[in-house]
Amino acid sequence: MQQNLIAQAEAWLAEDPDSETRDELAKLIEAGDLDALAERFGGTLQFGTAGLRGELGAGPMRMNRSVVIRAAAGLAAYLKGKGQDGGLVVIGYDARYKSADFARDTAAVMTGAGLRAAVLPRPLPTPVLAYAIRHLGAVAGVEVTASHNPPRDNGYKVYLGDGSQIVPPADAEIAAEIAAIASLHDVPRPESGWETLGDEVLEAYLARTDAVLTPGSPRTANVVYTAMHGVGKDVVLAAWERAGFPAPVLVEEQAEPDPAFPTVAFPNPEEPGAMDLAFAKARAAGPDIVIANDPDADRCAVAVPDASAAGGWRMLHGDQVGALLAAHLVRKGARGTFAESIVSSSLLGRIADAAGLPYEETLTGFKWIARVEGLAYGYEEALGYCVDPEGVRDKDGITAALLVAELASVLKEQGRTLTDLLDDLAVAHGLHATDQLSVRVEDLSIIANAMRRLREQPPTALAGLTVTSTEDLNKGSAALPPTDGLRYYLEGAFKARVIVRPSGTEPKLKCYLEVVVPVADASELADARAKAGDVLGALKRDLAAAAGI
Repeated sequence: MQQNLIAQAEAWLAEDPDSETRDELAKLIEAGDLDALAERFGGTLQFGTAGLRGELGAGPMRMNRSVVIRAAAGLAAYLKGKGQDGGLVVIGYDARYKSADFARDTAAVMTGAGLRAAVLPRPLPTPVLAYAIRHLGAVAGVEVTASHNPPRDNGYKVYLGDGSQIVPPADAEIAAEIAAIASLHDVPRPESGWETLGDEVLEAYLARTDAVLTPGSPRTANVVYTAMHGVGKDVVLAAWERAGFPAPVLVEEQAEPDPAFPTVAFPNPEEPGAMDLAFAKARAAGPDIVIANDPDADRCAVAVPDASAAGGWRMLHGDQVGALLAAHLVRKGARGTFAESIVSSSLLGRIADAAGLPYEETLTGFKWIARVEGLAYGYEEALGYCVDPEGVRDKDGITAALLVAELASVLKEQGRTLTDLLDDLAVAHGLHATDQLSVRVEDLSIIANAMRRLREQPPTALAGLTVTSTEDLNKGSAALPPTDGLRYYLEGAFKARVIVRPSGTEPKLKCYLEVVVPVADASELADARAKAGDVLGALKRDLAAAAGI
C-alpha cells in the first residue's frame, strides 16, 4: 500500500507541468506523509454539477493543471467523437487562483486536438461565457470557476453548443474519455494557435441585457452593490449605465477581484456575515435595496430595509426573489414556461397557474432548468435566476439584478416596496415560507449514513405534521430522472414539504423545507409568519434527529 502510494505520487510528479504543485508533491513524498498523499491519490475528482470542482493542490483528487489538461483532453476527444472536429470552443475564467492558467491550458489542449479555441479577454462573469457560446456558434464552452466556494477551491464548468451545462450521458462519456488518457505526454499542447477575444462579445452581451427591461420603464431605484471580491463589478456598472439607473453605491472593500476573499469566511451572500459590509454601507447610504453577486456573478442576492432586523436590513430568500421576479415578468406580459428545480418554492407554480402559463419542475441545477422546452423564466432557491433564456441558458446574476432594480423602481413610483409585493403574493396564494437545514461535513460518510438512515427508517411525522407521502428520488419517475434525494409531503395544521439531498458542488447535506400557511388578508400576515417560523424550526429539529445529524 505504502509503496504503491509513493509510486503513484512519483509518476504524477514526473508529468506535472506546474512548479507549485510539483514542489508541494515532492515535499510530501520526501516527508513520507502517507496521510496527505492518500488524500490526494485516493481516487480522482469526478464530474458533478456540470464539471469538476475541488480544492487546489497536487494529485488527482485536487484541482490543478494536470487534472485540467486531462479534463480538456477528454472534452476534446468527446467533441471529436461527436463529429465536431474543427469546431469552436469558447473559454472563460474568473479571478481565482490558477483560473487564468487553467483557461490557457484548455485553449492549448483544444488547439492541439484540432479544435478552434477562443479565450475571453480577461476574468469575466460566467453568464458572459454562457452567452458567448451561442453568440459565436461554438460547439462547447468551458468556464473556469468555483463560483461561491471557499478561496482554496477552483472548478471547471462545461457547456455544450446549445449553451447549457452538460447533463447525463455527456458527463459520463466525457469522464470515460478522461480516464482513457494514459499520460499527459500524449496530449499535444502547442504554445499558440488560439484566439484571445476582444470586448466585442462583452458588448454584445451588454446590448442583450437591455432587452430584459421594458422600454420607458422607471429607472429610479437606488442600489448598494457588492461584487463579493469577484468579477461582477465592471459588467454591472456598464449594464447600469446603459439602462439609465442611478450608479450603484459600491462596497469598496469587496469591489475588486481578490482570490483570497479577505473580508468573508465564504464568498457566498447566503453565508452568515458575508453581507455585513454591504449592510453597513446601506445604513450609511440609505438605498432602496442592496444587491450582491457571488464571485462569478451568476447569482444575485437582494436585501431590503427592515426595521425589525438586526442592523435594519434583511436578506430575502432566493425563493422570495424568485417569486418577485415571476410576478414582475407576468406583469410585463411574459409568455412561455416558468420552471424551477424541485427544491425551490411551490409558489412559482401557483403564480404561473394564476397567469395561465405552463409550469415545470426539474432536478436541481440550471443544467436541467435551461433545457425546459419553451422556457421563459427559470429559477432556483440558491439565488439563481434565468430571465433571458434566449440570451443566456444558465443563471445570470446581472440580468436578474437589472430586473430586480426595474421592479423596485416600478414599486417606488407607486410608493411601494418589494416587501409590499411579497405581502400581496402571500395574500393571493398563501404564505409560502421556506428555509434550509444545511450541514457541512469533513467526512462524506456522514452524508451517506444520513441518507441510508432516512431510507431505512423513514419518518412518519415531522413538526407535528403527518408524512402523507414519501418519494425516493433515486428511483426516478416519468417527470424526473433519478437523483440521490428524498421528498416528503406533510399535512396537518398546515401543508409542508421537505427535500433532502447531498450537494452536488460542496461537502454538504442539504434539507429544503417549505410550509404553506393560508392567509385571508394582510392583517393575518404577521401571525402567519410567526406560525410558519415555528413549524420550520420544528421541522429542522425533527429532521436532524431523524437523519442522525
